[in-house]
Formats: sequence, C-alpha cells, structure tokens
Amino acid sequence: MAPAHSKRPAVNPVLPMKITGIRTTPYEITCKRTIADANDPVGHNGMPMLAVWLDTDEGVSGVTLGSPGIRTQIHDLVADLLIGRDPRGVRGHWKRMIDATFKGGNRGMINSAISTIDVALWDLKAKLNNEPLWKTLGASTRAVRAYASGIDLSLSDAEIRDFYTGLAAHGVNAGKLKIGLDQEADLRRIAIMRDALATSGKTPVLMIDSNEYWSPKQAIRSIREIERQFDIFWAEEPARRWDAQGLKQVGDSVSAAIATGENLDDISEFRPLLQHGAVDIVQVGLRTAGITGALMVADLAYAFDKPVSLMNCAAHVMAHVAAVIPNHISMECAMLGRGDGLKHDHKIVDGWIMLTDQPGLGIAFDDSRLAALTPNPSATRSRAGSWGRRRGAGLMVVHPHESEYLGEE
Repeated sequence: MAPAHSKRPAVNPVLPMKITGIRTTPYEITCKRTIADANDPVGHNGMPMLAVWLDTDEGVSGVTLGSPGIRTQIHDLVADLLIGRDPRGVRGHWKRMIDATFKGGNRGMINSAISTIDVALWDLKAKLNNEPLWKTLGASTRAVRAYASGIDLSLSDAEIRDFYTGLAAHGVNAGKLKIGLDQEADLRRIAIMRDALATSGKTPVLMIDSNEYWSPKQAIRSIREIERQFDIFWAEEPARRWDAQGLKQVGDSVSAAIATGENLDDISEFRPLLQHGAVDIVQVGLRTAGITGALMVADLAYAFDKPVSLMNCAAHVMAHVAAVIPNHISMECAMLGRGDGLKHDHKIVDGWIMLTDQPGLGIAFDDSRLAALTPNPSATRSRAGSWGRRRGAGLMVVHPHESEYLGEE
C-alpha cells in the first residue's frame, strides 16, 4: 500500500506563476561498497552529490539531484533562461535550454546541467498537479521491473555472492556483472552471480558489461568464450559508445544482445546506432538530456522496435520514466546508498520497483542529514571524473595489476 500524502491546494492552471530562483547544496556520501569497472578496477566509494531546489512564487519547489561539478552551469542556465517564466511548460523550457547551447552543443557538463534542471521541472510539474510523476507522464502502473547491478569489478567473490543474493531475496532474478580484464576470473564471477540470482526461485537472467574497454575483436573473442558456458542476455558497451560499425560487428558475431547508450547525451547520437543495427537494447538515464530527452530517445527506439532499459539512479527516481515507456524491459538497481540525505519510500517487491503516490519524484531532502554530509572541498569544483578510460583500452589486453607499466602509479 502506497503511503498517504497530504493534499496541497491546487494551483490555478490559468493564473500565471513564475520561477523565482534555484538553490543548490553540495554534499558527499559514502557508498555501501566500492564500485569499480574495467577502466577503474581499484574503484572508489566516495560520491559527491548536489541537492537542487527550483523555486517558484507559489511556494512550491521542484527538487532533484545533480553533480557539484556542474553547479555553476545550473545556476547560469536558470538565471539566463528560466527566471520569471511559468514552470509548467517543461518541454518548451527544455527546448529553450537546448537551443541556447546550440553552437557548443548540449554535451558533457552543460548537458548534465540541462538534465538536472529538466528533472527538477518535471518534479515541480507533478507536484503542481498534486500527483506522482509517473501519473503526470501518463503511466498506467507504478511497477517497474528491476535488475541487479553491482558495479562490482573490485568486489571479492563473497561480496558478489552477498550482493546478488540480497537482491534475489527481493525477487530480482536478473543481474549485470562488470567484466573485461581477466577472462578466467570473469567466468568464475559470472557463475557466482548466476547461482546467487537463482536463490530468487526464478531462472537467472545474466548480463555483462565491459564499459567500452575492449576493441570489437577483443569483445567478440571474449564474449564467445563466455557464451560457451553461459546464456548471456546482453553484453553492454562491448565497443566504443559511438562506434556503430564496431558495435554491429560484435552484435553480428555473438548471440547476446548488444546494449549501449548510457553515456550518450543527445538523441542525435542514438540515431546512427539504430539506423545501422548497432544496438539491440537502448539504454537511457538521467544524463540523456533529462527526462524529456530520455523520453525522446525511447520513442525513437520504439520506432525501430528496440527495447529500452533505464540506468541506475538515487532513490530509483527514473522509474517514473520507465513506467511510461511502452518498450521498457527492466531498470538497473545498484543499491549504492545514494539515497543517504533523502526521504523516499520506493521499494523493490518481488523483483519490481514499486513507486509511491507521493507527489512529484517522491523524494525530499533531509536537511539535518545533509548538514552532516560535509563535502570534500574538491567535490564542489569541476574536475576530471573518476570514470576515465584506462590506458591500453581497446588496444591490448591489460592485466589489472600492470599499473606501473601503464604509468598509473
């Protein structure tokens, strides 16, 4: 049963209302476990966050999460384009921000800023409608199928078993494992994930993710070897995100579906992948130019009869979007503890994310907890991310302990 929520007076849809400003507070959380992939096999557990409030003259604020590194861009976009405007025209505001970045392109940090503001606008719109976002977007169900994702290359065998067994206890039978550096270890770890997911009482569904670390030829050789022992549902980012030819080459040579898209910014970047048959499962998330951009890409995928999968995020907020996408299959759940500092009640029940009836995204910031999550000073400025591409990627097979050779020490 979804929790009850207090009704606020309805806003007159005819009377004008205005965006008055934006507030942001940086903080930093410690993840429940170290997260790592082939490009960062040591991993990290610190995660800088940004609390965002988009305010109106009606006293209602749209809230969302962002990155401290784009704080300046967020404030500049709102000040230049949105102050004094009615917040209810969300798609029009999205287009205004996209057009304003035309020359440089809505890529990278500016795209992340647009995405953050867009999510806050959608949260605000649903709150003004006094309904959960999944209803404002037009979904007919609050349930979204979940899959487990450990982001787990640095985890021990026991830790992998514990993570996937933990999600299986909530009915989740699908899981995605980070691989790519050590074939023998990958095979052993996939078996551990499979056996852990089987404790759900359902047939395990197995996915693998090499995070663009391989060349197409490396991907084909490695995935074929894995498929000799396991039925793999999808192989994620087996080549570079933009490499339509390479991704298609891999897809034509293995049985697994090819999943990609999580690191693309704009619908224009998905078009060549779909046109050339280079992607089987289209992945979108918060960074896909926000909720508005993600819905556009999902519609494009629908036109090509391709399924969509939503990426992981704090408090499962993008499940609101997944619920309205007719070709959505399952959403990634990493369970990293990014909800620290938030109040929410979205749960996983029998393998499904169950959204609540709370207005908007269904999240609120816990001010007292945010005050305790003091950020590292370096987290409040723009800097190179911790998810860079490891030297040697796509060119040769590099053992995870060859850091000195790679100049990483």
